[in-house]
Amino acid sequence: MPKAVPKEFREDVIRVYRDSDSSVAQVAKDFGVSPSCLKRWFTIDNRTSANPSSAGRAANESDALREANKRIKLLEQENEVLRRAAVYLSRANLPGIALPARP
Repeated sequence: MPKAVPKEFREDVIRVYRDSDSSVAQVAKDFGVSPSCLKRWFTIDNRTSANPSSAGRAANESDALREANKRIKLLEQENEVLRRAAVYLSRANLPGIALPARP
C-alpha cells in the first residue's frame, strides 16, 4: 500500500515538472517519488484541471452555438419569404401566367 502524500506536495511536484525542462525521471528522483507515480499524478491533474475550464468553455460555446442556430433559423425563414416574394412578383409581371391560388 503506497503511503499517502499531501495534495500540496503533489501540486508542487507537478508545478516543478511543468516549469522545468527536466525529465520525469529527474524530477521524480529529486522529490523521492517513482517516475510512474509522477506520470500518474500528472495525468490525474490534467484531467481534473481540464474539466472545469472545458466545462465553462463548453457552456460558453454551447450558448454561442444556440444563438448561432437561432440566427440561422431566422435567416432561413427570411430567405424563404424573399424567395416566395420573388416568385410571386415575377409571375405577376409576366403576361399569360396565372397566379397560384392562396391556400
